[in-house]
Order: sequence, then structure tokens, then C-alpha cells
Amino acid sequence: MSVAAQSFNGNLKKAVAGIRRINLEGLRWRVFDAKGQVLGRLASQIATVVQGKDKPTYTPNRDDGDMCVILNAKDICVTGRKLTDKFYRWHTGYVGHLKERSLKDQMAKDPTEVIRKAVIRMLPRNKLRDDRDRKLRIFPGSEHPFGDKPLEPYVMPPRQVRELRPRARRAMIRAQKKSEQQQGGGNIVSKGKMRDEASQLKA
Repeated sequence: MSVAAQSFNGNLKKAVAGIRRINLEGLRWRVFDAKGQVLGRLASQIATVVQGKDKPTYTPNRDDGDMCVILNAKDICVTGRKLTDKFYRWHTGYVGHLKERSLKDQMAKDPTEVIRKAVIRMLPRNKLRDDRDRKLRIFPGSEHPFGDKPLEPYVMPPRQVRELRPRARRAMIRAQKKSEQQQGGGNIVSKGKMRDEASQLKA
């Protein structure tokens, strides 16, 4: 047992489970820091690396992906209202026993399972899926027992912000004009007020 494994405070048996079944020869150890990352965007990058799609030697019928060590799983982020609106569902097999758990409850129970499910569901459903699952080593904090391995930090690609859709752009322009009018003061009179004043004068 290595020094890094001895100093690891978490569940060592779970952390190194199934690692003997992986042929580690020629594989790199890629480290992903999940702190502040969006769940789906991080999971898509991990799925690419664990399949070996970032290598020029990628072949669909071979498992050439690298080992992926994901740290700070408890600090992952999600967009929108997914924390309360996203549910994980499973059935026990008994009649009426459809269970569900929200993302918020799952994060409190086991945040590593959130990233694992996100990555596994992005992988092809074939015989290589279980082997690729074993290459995922996810930890809730920054501690891990693989300090003696040649770790390589993975740099996330810059996020490309797409242009606003025409309807959103028009709404943004209207909001800007409205704020400018409010800042300008009461000099600008709306069409409705002008129409009311005109009808009063006629009467």
C-alpha cells in the first residue's frame, strides 16, 4: 500500500475497487476539478476522455480511455431549477414501489453518484460500458489515494457563449430602452396618456 493510500481518510476499499481489473499500461491519470463546474458540461468532457475520443488512436471497439480522477464533487453546479426539479427514479420490483429522489437530496446523500450517473448515461450502451465505469474515480472532496500516480490536471475548454436569439435580443433592447426612459425622467409621455388627454379635450 502506498503512502498516499495510507494517508487517505475516506473509504479506501471503495476508492480502489476494481482497479486490478484495469490494464493501466500506457494510460494517463487525468484529474478533473469539479468545483464551480456545470454538471453536464463537465460530464461531457469526462465521457470524451474515458472513451479515449481525445486520442488520434481512438477505435470504437477498444477501450483506450484514460483514468479519470474527479475531485470536489460536492461543489458541482447546475443551471436553472434542476436542484429541486430534477429527479432520479428507480423501481424496487414490488407493485407501486416507484422510488424517486431529487438532485438536492442526492447531493446531500452522495454527490459522487450525481457525476457518475451523468457520465455513464452519456456513454454508449455496449460491453465496454462497465470497463469505462471502472476508470471513473470520483471523490467528494480534494483528498484521494492516487498521489503516487503521474497525475495530469485536465484544463476545461473555454465556454463559447452563443449569440442571442432574435426574440431574446429584441426583448433585451426593449428592456434597455425602458430603463433609459426611466432614468431620463418624466419628460417622455406614453401613447396611452396622450390618447386620454386628447379625448378629454374633445369632450
